[in-house]
Amino acid sequence: MSNEALKMRGHVHGTKDARRVAIGSGVGAVIETYDFIGFGTAAALYFGTAFFPTGDPVTGTLAAFATLGVGFAARPIGGIIGGHLGDKVGRKPVLVTSLILMGIATFFIGLLPTYEQVGLLAPALLVFVRIVQGLAFGAEWGGAILMSYEHAPWKSKGKYTGIVQAGFPVGLLLANLVFLVSVNLGGELAWRVPFLASIVLVVVGLIIRSKVPESPVFDEVKESGSIVKSPIVEVIKTDWRSIVRGIGLRIAETAGYAVSITYMISYLHTQQLADKSQTLVALCIASAIGIFATMAWARLTDRIGRRPLYIWSTAFALLFGIPMFLLVNTGLFIFVIATIVISYAVCQNSLAGAQGPWFPELFQAKTRSSGASLAYQISAMVSGFTPFITTLLFVALGWMGPALLFSFYAAIGLWAALVTRETWGKRERQLADEATKSTPQSVDA
Repeated sequence: MSNEALKMRGHVHGTKDARRVAIGSGVGAVIETYDFIGFGTAAALYFGTAFFPTGDPVTGTLAAFATLGVGFAARPIGGIIGGHLGDKVGRKPVLVTSLILMGIATFFIGLLPTYEQVGLLAPALLVFVRIVQGLAFGAEWGGAILMSYEHAPWKSKGKYTGIVQAGFPVGLLLANLVFLVSVNLGGELAWRVPFLASIVLVVVGLIIRSKVPESPVFDEVKESGSIVKSPIVEVIKTDWRSIVRGIGLRIAETAGYAVSITYMISYLHTQQLADKSQTLVALCIASAIGIFATMAWARLTDRIGRRPLYIWSTAFALLFGIPMFLLVNTGLFIFVIATIVISYAVCQNSLAGAQGPWFPELFQAKTRSSGASLAYQISAMVSGFTPFITTLLFVALGWMGPALLFSFYAAIGLWAALVTRETWGKRERQLADEATKSTPQSVDA
């Protein structure tokens, strides 16, 4: 953060809107996660029979997970578009547009006809809507994180971006609570109601986001005439190593989640280790804990740095792959809950908490949106098809296949953390302390 660190003196205390921006960005993250992750829950529990009916339940699940993966494959394109526009026209317009697209697509899922009603047109429509979801979600993260990061006080980047990152477990909790209630409705309503209900959240989110001010850093870049003609080309040309490292860092978190949560939902159900209600209860408990865990992990990075937390967390996840499946294989509900809580609140949330401040710090302000979004969303392609790959591994190797895959993803993240520079080390923290003491708060507020 060397040169960037010196420039940050002008934003030592952040802006007067820092908290409001973080909450506004977090609310949007809640809604988009509810919509996007809700699809994963529905794919694991319902879509195999509703859109891909076959005599073999494993085949139906594979088809549903393949559709889930299509949305993740579209996320890098959304990240490229959203990142480019974020660096060219501003962070705020991207946030509002992505939320509108996600809301329309998700509501439409609740209206889709099933295979029984219209045949092959049903899965085709599902794939199309999933692509739109992927584009919207891909554009979302970069804008939300950067808005919070660039408004936040210098010493509290982790704290404020942690609020945005905590929006994801909130969205996961809401989605699973709604599915937990709707499972009692029976039939198609069990999966249609959660998607139709999302329109209420979208309206609330748009009202909140419309009042969020633009990033002060983007305004400065714009006023100084430093806006890059083609941010994506520029960041690939000058910062491709940071993009590659960012992809490795994120794979441990997002692909690990795909094994330990998305696939695990299906595994518990098909192996009769827990019924649908029990699985959703475990997910609700984990996501509720995850809200506070994410913010706590993020704040910890303000004290010890981004890199140390990532190294310890990925090392733990590397060792947890096999014990994770041994615990759920007991069939004891208390072990199922404990496993999902550890998988989510420790293995996933700690990495997500560190990513909020670390990813923006790896790139220059003028290409930050493009670089951070590209690294973040390319890795999503791996996680998107992971449940599909994990299911195949289970067929070939039993539970050991998914367990080893989880540990493999953690190893990639550990390697990436070891080769990525620390952006908030002792020197940067000391410089921030000195600047905070010497700069009147009124200058920034």
